[in-house]
Amino acid sequence: MPAHALPSRPVSAVALRFGRFAVMGAMAVLILVAGVWASWGTAQHVMLTKGRERGTVEVTRCGREMCSGRYAPLSAGSQPRSRVVLEKSVAVEQGRTYTVVLKPGGEHAVRSGPAGVLYAWIPLGGAFLLASVVVAGGLLRSRAAWVLAVSGVALLTAAFVTV
Repeated sequence: MPAHALPSRPVSAVALRFGRFAVMGAMAVLILVAGVWASWGTAQHVMLTKGRERGTVEVTRCGREMCSGRYAPLSAGSQPRSRVVLEKSVAVEQGRTYTVVLKPGGEHAVRSGPAGVLYAWIPLGGAFLLASVVVAGGLLRSRAAWVLAVSGVALLTAAFVTV
């Protein structure tokens, strides 16, 4: 058999493989973008605190979805408030005091500091884990999948430990 007559794959197999890589790559990117999008809604308030009201909240009451308490300001120009609302989670307990940043509008607060930053990025940690499965199974890139999975586990573990 001459060197120029090497067997080649059918065009349909090449197109199918390219299509699988394109779809799975787009899926992985979409999952990661959704994780960033879901996290950024809270993370922007915690990470970009310049010009925002910062203070502490002593949680006095917790309902099914929200906890509330008295706000004491720590930043210049911030005013004390008799009631601000925190999202109820496993990280918020009645009777404890938390450092917070107020969202614009002044009634809703998010935790600040390392615990608040890591808690805000939890959706991205989940997206890393989900994208790792897509990258491993759909793109057949095991190293990249392991990097994504380890990053997701590290982020979720750090959030769990600090919160």
